[in-house]
Amino acid sequence: MRALLLRDLILAIRAGGGFGLGLAFFLIVVVLVPFSVGPAPELLSRIAAGALWLGALLACLLSLDRILALDWEDGTLDLLATSPLPLEAALAIKALAHWLTTALPLVVAAPLFGVLLNLPAPGFFWLTVSLLVGTPALSIIGAFGAALTVGLKRGGLLLSLLVVPLYVPTLIFGAEVARRGAEGLDATGPLAMLGGITAGTIALMPFASAAVLRMALK
Repeated sequence: MRALLLRDLILAIRAGGGFGLGLAFFLIVVVLVPFSVGPAPELLSRIAAGALWLGALLACLLSLDRILALDWEDGTLDLLATSPLPLEAALAIKALAHWLTTALPLVVAAPLFGVLLNLPAPGFFWLTVSLLVGTPALSIIGAFGAALTVGLKRGGLLLSLLVVPLYVPTLIFGAEVARRGAEGLDATGPLAMLGGITAGTIALMPFASAAVLRMALK
């Protein structure tokens, strides 16, 4: 499992579309928000939490099709399906590699980008916590979508259409945690819901992804 994780990390960096592209897209979204809604500091403070969460979600979408695409092209998926390592564990490792190379840099950069949107000081901590808790769900759901569309032509667009509705609960509760934290309100309720969503997806999605991938490989 460790060797598979290391291999996926190296491939993600070599293939491009990793943390560099995700961070650049995240920054573009953050920079464009004041142009679309106006530069009023009060308005930016109110929408900062939601805008940052939305930017992180969209940045995660950019590299989802690469979770399984390279392995499909070189036949690695067939080897994984017949290896002693359970396919569920292999897909969980691939989702972890995606989180480490794409989502984790976004979590680190989000407080810095929050300065551009005039995020209130109490919101920096809660924004970081909400992204740390919520972004693993984005990666594991993305691995499920990648398994559904692996091998399809122009599967990247279809992948985005499939996973975005599944991302909505994570986006709602993640943004709510950051918003409540920024306003000095109690954020433990939505944080618990966000943690429950992440725990549920981690527990269930690898099995669903493996089942779908086995059908695609037949």
